[in-house]
Formats: sequence, C-alpha cells, structure tokens
Amino acid sequence: MKRAERTDLRREAGQRTRDGLQTAALELIAQRGQEGVTLREIMDRAGVNVAAVSYHFGSLKALCDSAIEHALEQYLDAQLLALGPLGSTSTLQDVAAAFARPMMRALAAGGHELAVMRTVARVGIDPPQGWERLTGKFDRCRREALRVLTANVPGVPEQELVFRTRCAAGLLNWLALAPIGTEFAAMSAEQIERQLVPVVAGAFRGDAPVGC
Repeated sequence: MKRAERTDLRREAGQRTRDGLQTAALELIAQRGQEGVTLREIMDRAGVNVAAVSYHFGSLKALCDSAIEHALEQYLDAQLLALGPLGSTSTLQDVAAAFARPMMRALAAGGHELAVMRTVARVGIDPPQGWERLTGKFDRCRREALRVLTANVPGVPEQELVFRTRCAAGLLNWLALAPIGTEFAAMSAEQIERQLVPVVAGAFRGDAPVGC
C-alpha cells in the first residue's frame, strides 16, 4: 500500500472516530443535558478510549461543545437548503414553510430527533463565545429569508425584517423547548405544517394570522 493511501485511511479512521464521539456525546446530552454527561459514558457508547478524546478534542467540555455546534450547523444547513430554491414568485407562506421545515420535521418525529432539536434550540438562542464560525451561516439564513420577504412585505425597512426573522427563529426554538412541542409528536407532518406555517408567516408579516 502506498504511503498516500495509508495516510488517507488513517485520516478516514480519525474522522470516523471524531464523528462517533460527537454523535455519542450529542445523544447523551439530548437525554439529560450537558451537565449530566460523563466522559466514560461517551467513550463506552462510541467504543473508544480516553486517548481518542484527548487527541481529537482535548476535554469533555470541548467534545460536548463541538457536538452541539455540529448539530446546530446541520440545522442551519437544512434551513439554507430549504430557503435556497425560493425565488421572486415565492409567497410569504413559502418562506415560512422553508424557514420552519427543519424544526417541523423534528416536531413530527419526536423522540430523539426532538430531544436533539431542544439541545440545538437552547444554544441557538444565544450561541456561546467561540462559535463565531457559525455567524456566517446565521447571516446567510437571514439573507435568504429577507430575499423573499422584501418582495412580500414591501415598504418595511430591512432592519425591521431582520427583527421579525429573529422573532420567528425564537418562536421555533420556544416550540422545541416548551411542553407544547411534545404535543406535535401526535400530529402528522402535514398537520404540523398547517398549524405552524401561518403563525411563522404572521411573524414575518408583522401581524397575527387570521383566527388567532
């Protein structure tokens, strides 16, 4: 085997170990919160030793922070993927549905997915220092939403639209964290969308949806 191939295999094995540690940490954090997770539990679940944790992350806190950050980044990527295809003819309902889609999926799935989303929601409200690399994705999500909102609510200053977008994001985070979030697990994805999209659209529009 050539040296370059051996290097690639080692790199792939290292990435698998890193991914496995992050997944194990996030699963445990979602179950009981970061304060209730031990390094031994994470290592046992990932099937690695303490040397792997030290090599890839350095400490339990760094591993947990990295796992949550990775989950938040995946959420933002999913949001960007949903918002990206929207165009000039997209409606306020369209942008609300796209903006809320990752959270609606988690609310419909319940269980582990919702537990992970609750973890993401907590830090999404106020990302810790050191997560500046995600600032660009937060901004991109906001810009993608504004791109469609400006056409649907003309005459509203951009700063106000940014505020409404943040309010909509806060609403979604609250749904994941509040007891009402578990109620959605009994609904289908279509039922959740019918309930939630008008509320998010109302936040974007700046008034309450009809019937509220």
